[in-house]
Amino acid sequence: MGPVAFVWADGSDAGTSARRAFDQAKSEYQTHPQDGHAAWQFARAAFDLGDHATNSSERAEIAQRGIAACKQALANEPDSAPLHYYLALNEGQLARTRSLGALRLVDQMEREFTRSIQLDASFDYAGAERSLGLLYRDAPVLASIGSRTKARLHLQRAIELAPGDPENRLNLIESDLKWGDRKSARHELKLLEDSWAAARSEFAGAAWASSWADWGARLEKVKKTLEEPARLESPRH
Repeated sequence: MGPVAFVWADGSDAGTSARRAFDQAKSEYQTHPQDGHAAWQFARAAFDLGDHATNSSERAEIAQRGIAACKQALANEPDSAPLHYYLALNEGQLARTRSLGALRLVDQMEREFTRSIQLDASFDYAGAERSLGLLYRDAPVLASIGSRTKARLHLQRAIELAPGDPENRLNLIESDLKWGDRKSARHELKLLEDSWAAARSEFAGAAWASSWADWGARLEKVKKTLEEPARLESPRH
């Protein structure tokens, strides 16, 4: 039997790992507060930890620390794609905790993701393209920036830039299903399944374990969803 796994407040080993990574990144950032790389590494850890927060106030506090680190570093390194990217992601975590003021944060996220793309669209396997696409997909169309056209454009660009990353194609498949475009979803699913084994080799190791758990669950969900129409569309007599 292996060592006992300590579980964080959200009841997951992933939460424990996220807390450990956050503490390590915080220590490095506090030691080198003027280092832009240390700042975005800390902001990345803050974003990851925010996903395991047990309440809104906790998530907001973590996100605000990531935001502050990015903004401080951007004063000295305004052309850092990672800093703009993780600033936007932490703003997204903060937006999850707010009803009033969330739309203003959406506008800020759009601006930061766009700037990150201008500086380095390939960073984090086209992370800013991927995230901007999801932002356009999920934001309200009325009174905000929601746009199916823009969402599809950026989700497709993410695939073009990093076709081997399962996250990118999963996002487009899920979006196609959300939009009722099952033909496109089936096409993208075939491409995803064809590249699955290669992705297993490319994204290997403990650092990717939680991602693979997520991707695997989402793959099964979209496959199940795409199986349902055939049964539902069968004539009933």
